[in-house]
Amino acid sequence: MTHDFSIWTLLRDASWVVQAVVLLLLGVSIASWAAIFRKIFALKRVRRQTDAFERDFWSGGSLHDLYLAAVNNAREGSPMERIFASGMREFHKLRERRIAQPDTLLDGARRAMRAAYQRELDALEVNLSFLGSVGSVSPYVGLFGTVWGIMHAFTGLGSMAQVTLATVAPAIAEALVATAIGLFAAIPAVVAYNRFAHDIDRLANRLETFIEEFSNILHRNAGSAASAAPVMGG
Repeated sequence: MTHDFSIWTLLRDASWVVQAVVLLLLGVSIASWAAIFRKIFALKRVRRQTDAFERDFWSGGSLHDLYLAAVNNAREGSPMERIFASGMREFHKLRERRIAQPDTLLDGARRAMRAAYQRELDALEVNLSFLGSVGSVSPYVGLFGTVWGIMHAFTGLGSMAQVTLATVAPAIAEALVATAIGLFAAIPAVVAYNRFAHDIDRLANRLETFIEEFSNILHRNAGSAASAAPVMGG
């Protein structure tokens, strides 16, 4: 007697618990692939926008003009552009309050940029925890389906007078499908999680470097303005 060991046949003949586990894992796999493709396109867009803003920033143009462009392009701009806008906005607010101490101006701008940096980092890490959860949990969900399927198979074999490899193999194969689907869902999610975490770390380093470099520029501007201010005699 020959048995059809195709995936569809094995799933059709499996217990309802194994079928439910496999359907759950397939749904999770589809969701993880959708998250992977969204993250790929999002990170590519962020890198392209960041490169363009850095070219404009270091081209020697007016910081005021760059700030106006960043404010007008707040929703579609890069994370670096929004961090720059937050620092400039706070810097201008403090100057409008007649605060002339360079350290006070710089501290306010740095705090604003750090807050914006954290918001941008949180946005970049969206769906990353989901991929990590899929990668770590899916094999265990598949293993649960396999264990349940094997228990169900042995329960059925207990009523048989003679048990051979031919009678055991189909039931074991049905149970092992759940583990295979679990690995199918987990492996791409783990690879994508590690890759995206690396890319986000590199972007975070670029943003932190920009904050330090822009802080130096603001400190020089604040110091020049303070030294140019008239000295009040007593």
